[in-house]
Amino acid sequence: MKKISILGSTGSIGSQTLEIIRRFPEKFEVTALCAGKNLDLLAKQIVEFSPEIVSVTRKEDLTKLKEITDSKTKTYYGEQGNIAVATEGDCDLVISSMVGFPGLVPTLSAIKAGRNVAIANKESLVVAGELLISEAERKDVTLLPVDSEHSAISQTLLEKDREFLKRVIITASGGPFRKTPKKDLEKVTVAEALRHPTWKMGNKITIDSATLMNKGFEIIEARWFFNIPVEKISIWIHPQSIVHSILEYVDGSFITHLSASDMKIPIAHALSYPERLNLGHPTASPNDLSDITFEELDTDKFDAPAMAVECLSIGGTYPAVLNAANEVAVSAFLDEKIKFTDIIPIVRETLGYHDNLDSGCLDNILEADRWSRSTAARLIDSLISQ
Repeated sequence: MKKISILGSTGSIGSQTLEIIRRFPEKFEVTALCAGKNLDLLAKQIVEFSPEIVSVTRKEDLTKLKEITDSKTKTYYGEQGNIAVATEGDCDLVISSMVGFPGLVPTLSAIKAGRNVAIANKESLVVAGELLISEAERKDVTLLPVDSEHSAISQTLLEKDREFLKRVIITASGGPFRKTPKKDLEKVTVAEALRHPTWKMGNKITIDSATLMNKGFEIIEARWFFNIPVEKISIWIHPQSIVHSILEYVDGSFITHLSASDMKIPIAHALSYPERLNLGHPTASPNDLSDITFEELDTDKFDAPAMAVECLSIGGTYPAVLNAANEVAVSAFLDEKIKFTDIIPIVRETLGYHDNLDSGCLDNILEADRWSRSTAARLIDSLISQ
């Protein structure tokens, strides 16, 4: 039986992970959970799965937490609580599914503790890919991708074929504004931006999918997960979200991975690796695959991926600044303080003020994140006051 700890148990990925564990109680046991402010859902998870370790964000929530746990359960809060979930107790796999930058330190802590990690928290690899990969190699731990695109690459890229790899193509649905004229993006609402055409996800990643910053992050992830040069990574628009990656080889061959638009598929693959779980999907028919199309990325309308590539090429703490400024700008848009079309310009302007630091040092990454958030917030305040 595989013992599982989940960072971010009440979010979209965490909840779906528990759905899979619920279906296969003979294969998995939940040993630790951490969550944010959704105490009602966490309470239900604690009652059902009886974890040994539980953590919440705020100290004031500990009292309620202790009311729903028994005396044997270790309860924590804050970043130290997240680290405890990632490192303490008996665990075979940590699911890193917290949203945003706060997932970095517990993810790194799990790796340093010698634990295999399934990474859904893409921000960790975006801001500290070199640090995480080098530490994973040093501790001889396995990092498993949960993103559908990177899960697809991991299942199709064979080591023996690496020298013949011409290109990795990451697909994108195009988001809710694929067909929206660029001039109309200034008017879009939060509700419209959250209306993703194929995936049901949390608010932050859904907005990233609408700006296509998500694809920029995935390029950075792919570079670190698979040690692929950035110039060998492309993005194609694929509205149906059936093909998740394509490997193009020098002899003209294409090897691709297809699946339904269901995040439980890559989650289950990471949970059960190297085995596979029967998730009960119906047998495919030709009709399921009859409508598969691809389009070029409109780089004029969606320039976030190019910005991410530039940050990756510069290196250092530029990706950390990119991520932090984007988180602040997305939050401001969700709070209806700025327009959708303000998000990427705020990120770009923040990057323009940055003095690069060495990203091999965690303290530098933390400082770059702090600086970027402060700078982006100042730019947003200035924009609002105009």
